[in-house]
Amino acid sequence: MPADYTQDYLLNKRIAIFQPLNGYRASTDAVMLAAMVSKVKNAKILDVGSGTGAVSLCLAERFKHDNVKIDGLEIQPKLAELANLSAKANNFDFLQFHNRDVGKKETAKEFIPCSYDIVVSNPPYSDHDMPSPNSSKATAHNLSTADFENWLSFCLKMAKPFGKIFMINRVEALPKICALVQGKAGGLRILPIYSKKGQSAKRIIVEMQKDSKSPCEILPSFLVHSESGEYSASAEKILREGHSFSDIFSQ
Repeated sequence: MPADYTQDYLLNKRIAIFQPLNGYRASTDAVMLAAMVSKVKNAKILDVGSGTGAVSLCLAERFKHDNVKIDGLEIQPKLAELANLSAKANNFDFLQFHNRDVGKKETAKEFIPCSYDIVVSNPPYSDHDMPSPNSSKATAHNLSTADFENWLSFCLKMAKPFGKIFMINRVEALPKICALVQGKAGGLRILPIYSKKGQSAKRIIVEMQKDSKSPCEILPSFLVHSESGEYSASAEKILREGHSFSDIFSQ
């Protein structure tokens, strides 16, 4: 492993992940997004904008006995390469990452529209923030080759009829998401994520079903940190123990 990359871990060291020392690195967003997916069996899953592979790696660990096939699409070749090394290190032979640009029409043709049961995405979340001086972080965090409308359209295109799409983003993106999926997807389930009690939510996870006409649902809020600054009991179960949000909500 080159000196500018590190071997890290997810889910209390159940998963090894290789990441750039100074480039884009996975955050808790990826683990929480993966935790929104539940009841998966015999499914094809697509991770759009897979980065270092954290979302897919968490899904692979949870569903490794459920006959799933996972593809990740990542525009940065080094991140896709590292993600494949991580998949190999964890013996996830059903998980493969591809260096592709979702803003190009060829990508949609190659990966076949309407062919995935589940699509997950932690997209670049801003087209107006000051880009990071680190080019890898700037590419991961700021929309460039594919604007958000095209990005979400790609996710919808790849999902099977009545397939599920899961996305994490800033709270302020919610009106745009709702507008863009109007008439294309329904059954939205929106999970507000709060860092601490008394603060405004900064992130949301949105689950939607392609072609569905079902109404929208706001899920119980999720608190990441306790008053002391430590992870909340629910966050520990998600981020350390690998539970799904459906596990948390059913308790």
